Amino acid sequence: MKETARSELLARLTEGVTTLTTSGRWRQWLDVQSRFHSYSFNNTVLILLQRPDASRVAGFQAWRQLDRCVRRGEKGIWILAPMVYRAGDDEAPDPAPRVIRGFKPVPVFDLSQTEGRDLPEICRRLEGEVGADLFEDLSRVAAELGFAVEEAVTLPDGANGDCSHRRRRLRVLAGNSPSQRVKTLAHELGHAILHEEVDSRPLAELEAESVAFIVCANQGIAADRYSFGYVAAWAGGGEQAVAAIRASGARIQGAADRVLSVLAALDAVPAP
Repeated sequence: MKETARSELLARLTEGVTTLTTSGRWRQWLDVQSRFHSYSFNNTVLILLQRPDASRVAGFQAWRQLDRCVRRGEKGIWILAPMVYRAGDDEAPDPAPRVIRGFKPVPVFDLSQTEGRDLPEICRRLEGEVGADLFEDLSRVAAELGFAVEEAVTLPDGANGDCSHRRRRLRVLAGNSPSQRVKTLAHELGHAILHEEVDSRPLAELEAESVAFIVCANQGIAADRYSFGYVAAWAGGGEQAVAAIRASGARIQGAADRVLSVLAALDAVPAP
């Protein structure tokens, strides 16, 4: 793939991210994200033990603020919330320091237990079967890189795929559309090539999705509606995302070119 073509695709990606992150949809999405709590490790374990398929979790009132209601009869997922009190006596001036004096069980509910207004999305899974035959070809690319490809019924944290360098394995969620599965496998190939050691997860995700975007565009799959939002969400917004894409441009282009070069070589050799 010519360098000018790769550069044009990166420019298209940065433009798409910039446009998205100046839109009302982006601001709505950020507002919704601010209402979800980051749970402690212990509470995450409690959530997964009670509801392994949980995706987004919030309390009863938090869901109401998002114009969603917990369905009648749903059972709460019990976690531990800190009991916070003012330090010292009741005469202490405000703002008095707060201290934690124990924990109490409180119920939260998963998105799947609620109904009501749809949450705003910036990252929409691809639909359809465009490029479906590419999945097998990309699996052969993975094999050339020393990785096996597995299709998984479920994956942790609602992921579409994952990459394990220790196991030399790429996994892709089986239930997604053929186009989404191809894009996911291209993303995981980006991780396989670039991220055996990861210093920054956000940067790694930005790079892998940028690789997927270039590979998919080269193969006639429009991944815009997924990749723009994914990159923006991990990179932190327009200017930050654009700067990060530019800083990693050579790495992204090199990894995408490696995938596409192996694809081109495999096209010349019939599958066994």
